[in-house]
Amino acid sequence: MTNEIKTDAENRMAKSVESTISELGGIRSGKATPALLDNVKVTAYGQSTPLNQVASVSIPDPKSLLVQPWDKSIVGDVVKAIQASELGLNPQVEGAHIRVPIPPLSEERRMDLVKLCKKIGEDGKVAIRNVRRDANDHFKKAEKDKAISEDDMHDGMDHVQKLTDKFVKDIDHLITAKETEVMSV
Repeated sequence: MTNEIKTDAENRMAKSVESTISELGGIRSGKATPALLDNVKVTAYGQSTPLNQVASVSIPDPKSLLVQPWDKSIVGDVVKAIQASELGLNPQVEGAHIRVPIPPLSEERRMDLVKLCKKIGEDGKVAIRNVRRDANDHFKKAEKDKAISEDDMHDGMDHVQKLTDKFVKDIDHLITAKETEVMSV
């Protein structure tokens, strides 16, 4: 029983870190990368769909992205979605595809992006702490129901705390690396 709780907690914490990595990938750092548009949602066909499910994104040069919608009728929807994102990008329609120039970041915009990185990191840490709380509640309930001993409960809670510390440290490293990337000119 304790191993199940530990494994579940570790898996959920790892997913929180993966989610944080994904969100950080969508933050501009001044260079073109297809991951920049991963969090853009396009409202097409009556529903909100991730951009990468309705178009392909490529890098023709280091300072721009090329978005090619698979259905030419949604070019306008894709442009609106990119403009509505918090990326500060200004897409340009070129026939059946869209060119997205990546302008250099101003110092003020870099500071805003660093704040956004910290917020994403904090959200990831909160998710990890919520997993810790859930796991500790499971250990306490199992001990109360006499399914495990008090020592097992404390050992399990200690293990979950070590996992929490490890994954929070991982997120701190991710945030520091992303801040460095955003602040480098």
